[in-house]
Amino acid sequence: MPSGDKQEAKASRPFQRPKRLWGLAATVLVLAGVSLLSLAVGSRSVPLGELLDTFRAYDPLNNRHLVIWELRVPRTIVAILAGLALGIAGAVMQAITRNPLAEPGLLGINAGAATAVIIGIAAFQLTAMIQYVWFAFVGAGLAGIAVFILGQAHETGTNPVRLVLAGAGLSVMLGSLTGIIMLNAPLEVVDDFRHWWAGSIEGRGFDVAGVLAVAVTIGLAVALFISRDLNAVALGRDLGVALGVRLGRTWVLACLCVMLLAGAATASTGPIGFVGLVAPHMARLITSPDHRWLLPLSALFAAILLLCADIVGRVVVAPAEVAAGIVALLIGGPFFIAVVRRYRLARL
Repeated sequence: MPSGDKQEAKASRPFQRPKRLWGLAATVLVLAGVSLLSLAVGSRSVPLGELLDTFRAYDPLNNRHLVIWELRVPRTIVAILAGLALGIAGAVMQAITRNPLAEPGLLGINAGAATAVIIGIAAFQLTAMIQYVWFAFVGAGLAGIAVFILGQAHETGTNPVRLVLAGAGLSVMLGSLTGIIMLNAPLEVVDDFRHWWAGSIEGRGFDVAGVLAVAVTIGLAVALFISRDLNAVALGRDLGVALGVRLGRTWVLACLCVMLLAGAATASTGPIGFVGLVAPHMARLITSPDHRWLLPLSALFAAILLLCADIVGRVVVAPAEVAAGIVALLIGGPFFIAVVRRYRLARL
């Protein structure tokens, strides 16, 4: 690089960090505003003053206070945590596979969780979320392990293309198995599973939020731990090796991170697509490809997207509701087409 370009690059560095901090702060403020909107908006709207009174002087005899504290607060927390998990998992997936179209469902985690949930509902008559959430964890974990093993190229280690193909194949197989179980299950089992499969956040409580919070904390810690390695891996396998990255360890930790985060989100809210795909691309608009910044920004954008999808689902056909997963598909579909048109197949 010419000396003039080096001096210009050095001069621009002091301005990069404040820009990222401002972007991060602005995103946090937007998330806070959307969270307040989530608490206030629904089949019965709540004025801002009464919303604040719920936290300052909670009255269990006030119906609006009960609605906010018992229904909307846990629902909002679960939506935020699930969005954080999907955003981080999506950013890790896109870095490790070097695929701009990658998202958590690519590893077959959604399909594994769905199969485990329908087995729990059909075989053990589980109806409460806190009961079959553990089945979803197990299914997501086993699916992730299977995809990781099947995606290995024994001569060169873990291969991103083989990993993606293994995830797609496993998703088809598990989807068929889930369909067979549903066709032979009682109608009440199908009804319980349908509510979960649509990606609805309605009725989620603090118990589900607690499990999800633990998973997000651990997953975020792992993702930040390998963030420098992800920067190198995203540049290509050979360059990553040249920079001293231990590819095997990075792949294992990345897959564990995606399994934990996407599995927890899927178990808690059902399979929600496109949020993990869209959020990292939105984050790249205000930050560099440095995953130390991209990961938290992707998490925040995903939380905003999922909360907005949930809010829209509450009001679009009020007093009935549309599941947040369905709204997310409607929002993410056009974005997916735009990304496909931007990134040629040859570049993937």
